[in-house]
Amino acid sequence: MLHVARERPPVSHIIESQKKLHQRIQRIKGQIAAIEHALTDGIECAQFLHQVASMRGAVDGLMSEALEGHIREHLGHVHAEDPYAAHRQQDLEEVIHVLRTYLK
Repeated sequence: MLHVARERPPVSHIIESQKKLHQRIQRIKGQIAAIEHALTDGIECAQFLHQVASMRGAVDGLMSEALEGHIREHLGHVHAEDPYAAHRQQDLEEVIHVLRTYLK
């Protein structure tokens, strides 16, 4: 079987979500700065661990947002003439829901 390379569309889901993604990145930068200051200022261990956990949650949120956009953009296009279109859309929503739950 001959594989024909197809032209990839621009990363429109990243461009469309740019403002939300940028806000998440700014939050992560702030959390990293707070952790760095905490090390310099001598924070208690439990507080430090909570800050690291918060930062991880923020990074997971960024990944979840970007990955959901990617799934919807590149895997979620269902053709109207597909007799299983509704079922495929339901499957897509289920996978995205599981992904969100997993990354929380």
